[in-house]
Amino acid sequence: MATEFKLPELGENVAAGDVIRVLVSPGDQVTREQPLLELETDKATIEVPSTVSGRVTAVAVKAGDKVKVGQVILSIEESNGAGPVVEAATSAAVEPPASALVATADADADAEPSRARRGEVVDINRAVSRPVPAPEPARDGAAEREVVPAAPSVRRLARELGVDIARVSGTGPGGRIGPSDVKEYAKAVVAGAAGGRSVVPVPLPDFSRWGDTERQPMSGIRRKTAEHTARAWATIPHVTQHDVADITDLEALRKRYATPVESAGGKLTITAIALKVAAAALRRFPQFNTSVDAAREEIVLKGYVHIGVAVDTERGLLVPVIRDVDQKSLTTLAVELAQVSARARARKLSLEEMEGGSFTITNLGGIGGTGFSPIVNAPEVAILGLARARTEAVWIADRFEPRLRMPVSLSYDHRVIDGADAARFLRWIAEALEQPFVWTL
Repeated sequence: MATEFKLPELGENVAAGDVIRVLVSPGDQVTREQPLLELETDKATIEVPSTVSGRVTAVAVKAGDKVKVGQVILSIEESNGAGPVVEAATSAAVEPPASALVATADADADAEPSRARRGEVVDINRAVSRPVPAPEPARDGAAEREVVPAAPSVRRLARELGVDIARVSGTGPGGRIGPSDVKEYAKAVVAGAAGGRSVVPVPLPDFSRWGDTERQPMSGIRRKTAEHTARAWATIPHVTQHDVADITDLEALRKRYATPVESAGGKLTITAIALKVAAAALRRFPQFNTSVDAAREEIVLKGYVHIGVAVDTERGLLVPVIRDVDQKSLTTLAVELAQVSARARARKLSLEEMEGGSFTITNLGGIGGTGFSPIVNAPEVAILGLARARTEAVWIADRFEPRLRMPVSLSYDHRVIDGADAARFLRWIAEALEQPFVWTL
């Protein structure tokens, strides 16, 4: 008897994915845990493995199809003759670090799990340019569940978007609130924040009048990036602070200690060093490690330091998050950064690896440029940009000396951070890079 495989839950708030590759054909023999399908969601590429062994009797999807959770993707005749409908489990695609690498962490690297959950993170994509009804008094969690008809996953979606679920009207049976209800409510609020009106796409001319054209569909990741950056730009009052760090001495030390780090499985890059420096800066300037709850007029301070690192891939920009950066050694960070960057480029990142960041670093130095203004990765309030370092003549004492200088940029949310604070924060980072390891004393 054939077993119908339905696309399982792919992760929180992920309802569908684009089929990149179908890895099996009718007649193929498959074993348990063998990948059947490769999907690209809004956040990552994941594999859907088989939960049984048997022979594929039919494949219901093909490359390029968009499939939804619960949709039948293929059928398998089990070798043990098991029953009908089964939902396949998704592969987390996480490669556990070798124990030898973990051993290089600081003594307190293993923070208790509750640290990552302290301080509810709420989205700052809220209406700020028009009056918003005052928030209702906080409810007891149990009482809210009795009053508001919504599933736990829908409640979590509302919290992540900064939506008071009690204000959402449900369109389901008996007024039950679904994910689409929460998203539509959030869109309406964001439209108000952007000036009280929705952003209407400008009609495009007929480009074929001037020559040959070709249309290509946006990938799931590109769509999500476009949506996220547009929303962040429309709702966050951005300011960018620029500075320059003299990394001449740092570069000498980086080369000196590169070999031991490489022997541990990592690479001592400027980005890895910037992770450690930024984590120390966030501890000294805690207002940069926050989020804004505009509806409640509150600032959410986070007791953890999880830093996202922008990774350039052939599919677009991905931002894996390194957890508890302030508690890990530089060697551990270099190893972990190399691992997640490799997984990002190999389409092996899990959804969880790109969630929960409290600050972001983006480094374009490997490509070039003299500086740039990165967009804040909401619901964070700041992002650090690194550009290509150049050797320049600098007047020191009574003569010019060649010095390696790197442009650094900090974009920040002006609702939370004042210009003077941003200048101090970025100068602290620049000086920490200029005086390697002195700041750790």
